[in-house]
Amino acid sequence: MVDTRLTILLIDENPVRSAILDDGLREAGYTNIVRLDTTHELLRRVFSVDPDVIIIDLANPSRDVLEQMFQVSRTVKRPVAVFVDQSDTAMIEAAVDAGVSAYIVDGLKKERIKPILDMTVSRFNAFDRLSRELEQARSELAERKIIERAKGILMKSRGISEEEAFVLLRKTAMNEKKKLAEIAQSVVTAAQLLG
Repeated sequence: MVDTRLTILLIDENPVRSAILDDGLREAGYTNIVRLDTTHELLRRVFSVDPDVIIIDLANPSRDVLEQMFQVSRTVKRPVAVFVDQSDTAMIEAAVDAGVSAYIVDGLKKERIKPILDMTVSRFNAFDRLSRELEQARSELAERKIIERAKGILMKSRGISEEEAFVLLRKTAMNEKKKLAEIAQSVVTAAQLLG
């Protein structure tokens, strides 16, 4: 269930189509709607509104407008739903690559707005969670690699076992109140400077 107190930025150059979207949102209980009737200086205007969700109706989008909208999607990190009348595979792929949460072709109907908005926010949240988990896994892997390198350096330079090298790193980290990976990075950096 999407929070109806969300700030929704509705971008549409066509006043009739914009009114359809606005009516659908209001009927679904959304009242905090900011409407833009142009894509001119879109990124700056999106930052000034700081919306929770962005809905863009592009009807028949040009490549320039699509690129500007995709830049917004990549930069702002908010759920974005895009309504278009016509599309092709390249546009769909570009939208997905840019992080657009919902790309709706020929689907501008007032009664569809709420379920589309719910799906847009849910899909964005799921993708955002996966992205954070992936970044955390990458960070942990990088830390493990640096710890392994530091252990190897200590084993070679001090003639100690892998376990002894790990204990030395851990003890130093505890004594200095730092993360193990920070101490390991210091060992690797020192070895590079001295090597």
